[in-house]
Amino acid sequence: MPTDLLKLVQWLSPAFPTGGYAYSHGLEQAIADGAVHDAATTQAWIADVLRLGAGWSDAVLLAHARGGADLCDVARALAPSAERLRETEEQGAAFAATVTALGVPVDAGPLPLAVGTASRGLDLQTEQLVALFLHAFAANLTACATRFVPLGQTQGQRVLDALHPLIADLAARAAIAPLDAIASAAVAGDLAAMRHETLDVRIFKT
Repeated sequence: MPTDLLKLVQWLSPAFPTGGYAYSHGLEQAIADGAVHDAATTQAWIADVLRLGAGWSDAVLLAHARGGADLCDVARALAPSAERLRETEEQGAAFAATVTALGVPVDAGPLPLAVGTASRGLDLQTEQLVALFLHAFAANLTACATRFVPLGQTQGQRVLDALHPLIADLAARAAIAPLDAIASAAVAGDLAAMRHETLDVRIFKT
C-alpha cells in the first residue's frame, strides 16, 4: 500500500527522532585518523561497513525480526564495542518510543529489531524494508562525512548514489538469508569504533 511505504519512509527519515545524526558509527575516528579523507575513501569505508559489518548483520536481524524472531540477545552480542551497543540500543529505544506514540506499540530494543517489529503490519516486501533501512544508515554516514571530511554536498550525494547497487544487492540477499548467514569482517571499522571511546575531542556519540 502506498500509505505503508510512506509510513516506512517517515520512520527512516532524518526527521524521525531517533537522533541518528548524533552517531558516526566510528567514522569520526576514521576521519580524525585520515583513513577517510575524500569521496573515494568515504565510499569505500561505508561500502565495507554495509557489506562486511553492521550493515549486513543488521539487515539479516531486521528480516528475521519482521518474521517474529526474538533476537535481542543475539543483536546485543553482535555489538563489538560499548559504543556500538549504545548506538543500536539508544536509537532503538527512541524509535520504539516514537512509533508507539504513533499507535504502533513496540518494545525498546536494538534498532533493527525495533524497526522489524514495527514493520510487521506494513504491506511491504521484506527486501524493500531492508533496502530502505540500509539506505537510511548509509545516508547518515554520508551526511557525517559531508560535514566533517568535509565533502561538498554534490560529492556526498554522488557517494550515496554510488552505493545504491550494493544496497539493493544486500537487501535482496538479506531478505531470504538464514540467521547463521550473519558474519562480520569490518575490522578497521570495529577498531575505529573502539578507539573513538577515548577520542579527546569529538562531535558524535559513536
